[in-house]
Amino acid sequence: MAHKATLPLTALALLAVASPSFAQELNALVWCDHTDPALIAPFEEKFGVTVNLKEYEGTAAGLQILEQSQPGEWDVLVIDAVDVKRAVEGGFLAELPADQLPTDDFFPEVVMAENNMVDGKTYAVTEKFGYNTISYDKTKVDPADMQDMAALTSGKYDGRIGIYDYYLPVIGLVALGQGVNTADITADTLGTLKEPLMALRAASKQVSDVVSAQTALATGEVDIVVGGGEWLTAVLAADNPNLDWTIPKQGGLRWAQSIGVVAGSTQPDLALEFVKYIVSPEGQARLATSSCYWGMPANARAGDALSVEQREILRWNEQPEFLKRAQLYPIPDAALDTAMQDMWTEMLNQ
Repeated sequence: MAHKATLPLTALALLAVASPSFAQELNALVWCDHTDPALIAPFEEKFGVTVNLKEYEGTAAGLQILEQSQPGEWDVLVIDAVDVKRAVEGGFLAELPADQLPTDDFFPEVVMAENNMVDGKTYAVTEKFGYNTISYDKTKVDPADMQDMAALTSGKYDGRIGIYDYYLPVIGLVALGQGVNTADITADTLGTLKEPLMALRAASKQVSDVVSAQTALATGEVDIVVGGGEWLTAVLAADNPNLDWTIPKQGGLRWAQSIGVVAGSTQPDLALEFVKYIVSPEGQARLATSSCYWGMPANARAGDALSVEQREILRWNEQPEFLKRAQLYPIPDAALDTAMQDMWTEMLNQ
C-alpha cells in the first residue's frame, strides 16, 4: 500500500507474523460465508494468528460499524462490489498493491475494475460472485418453463412461488422480464415495472428471507424461488439433489462481493496477506463452498481445487454463457432507491 512504501514487510517481520509466539489478532467485518472454520483455520494456522470475525448484513450496516469504531479497530472489510466506491469515498478502504493480486486468473467479467478501482487505484478485489435468478425443484416443475420468466405469471404455478425478500435483485429480474436492462431503470421506467411486480406477487405464496426461502423450497412449501440461485440451493444439494437453478433466456442478476483492507488498520501487511489468501485458488475453493452459502469463485484457477461434484453444483462449465446473460444489480441514486423501496413495500402489502 502507498502509505507503507517506506516500511516494507521484511523477512524478519514475516517470521514474526508466522510464529505462534508472536500471535496477533486480525479483525474482519464479513458476510456469513467467511465464518466457516474450514475457510479461516488454514490462514490462522499458517500465520499463527486469530481472526476475529463480525458478521453484518447490508452495506449501510457495515459502514455504520466502521463509522462508530475507533481508528485501527478493523483490518479487513467484505463488501458488495457495487458499493466499493461508496466505501472509498467515506475513507474506509486503503489502497491495495494491484501487482500482488491474481486478477489475471479471474473470470474477466468479474475483475470489475470499474467498481474496485477509484482514480486508477485499487481498493478492493472481487472474491466471489453468483446469480439472483430462478431456483426450483425439478421434480415439481417443468425445467423448460424455467427458461422463460413469463411462465411465472402464466397461472400454471400460482401459489407455488416464493420471492426472495430483497428489492434490488427482484425488481431487476422483473425489469429483465420486461426487456429493460438494470442499468436503464430510472424514475421514468420504474413505473412500468409496477404492474408485472404486482402480478408476480399475486402468483406467489410468500416473500421471505434467505433461510425461510431455503426451508420453503427444501420442504416443498414452494416449488420455485424468484431471486434464488446457486447460493440458495447448493448447500441443500447433498440432502435434496432435486433442487436446481437456472438463468432464463431474459437473463439474471449477477451479484459480486469484494474484499479489501480497512484504512487505518494497524496491521495492513497481515490484512493484505488475508486478502491474498482469500483470492488464492485454495482460499477461493473454500469460500465458494462455505457452509453458509455457495457461490462462484472469482479466481478461475479455483476450479482445480474443487471436486467434480462441486463444479457440477456450481454449473462451472456453463459460466461463460451465464456471464453473458447476467447483468449487475441496479445502482439507484437516493431518490430512485426510495421510489424502489416504496414500490416494494406496496407489493409486500398487496
